[in-house]
Amino acid sequence: MTSEFESIDILYAEDSPTDAEVTLRALKKANLAKSLLWVKDGQEALNVLLGTGSHAGRKWSQPRLVLLDLKMPKVDGLDVLRVIRSTESLQALPVVLLTSSSEESDLIESYKLGVNSYIVKPIDFSTLSAVVAQLGYYWMAINRAPCRAG
Repeated sequence: MTSEFESIDILYAEDSPTDAEVTLRALKKANLAKSLLWVKDGQEALNVLLGTGSHAGRKWSQPRLVLLDLKMPKVDGLDVLRVIRSTESLQALPVVLLTSSSEESDLIESYKLGVNSYIVKPIDFSTLSAVVAQLGYYWMAINRAPCRAG
């Protein structure tokens, strides 16, 4: 945390507590993110990114990565992605859809909207944990992203 901004490395929007627990545990165990913020729906993710709603007045640094579930209450992952890609200050933000949907239409629409990666969650928890660790390692340690705002 800095004096002016609260720091987030990964913003994770997921409505399933079980999937969130496995994902967060895998990322923390691999020491890939100094700070993770888990939100339970797309509206909360937008509130964090845009400084609105329950996060009005809070100053977050732009995350290094946004992980989105596709099917969430209030605002789904595709709508969050639409807002991110249409908001100038967020357009370069890396976004990964981590979802249970293997529907071709969801995959195509995600890439049309500018997702950086689309990953179908494995059903097995140990496999999901391994996939998340690999995903986190790539995006947090290997990938070079633009400097964060904030």
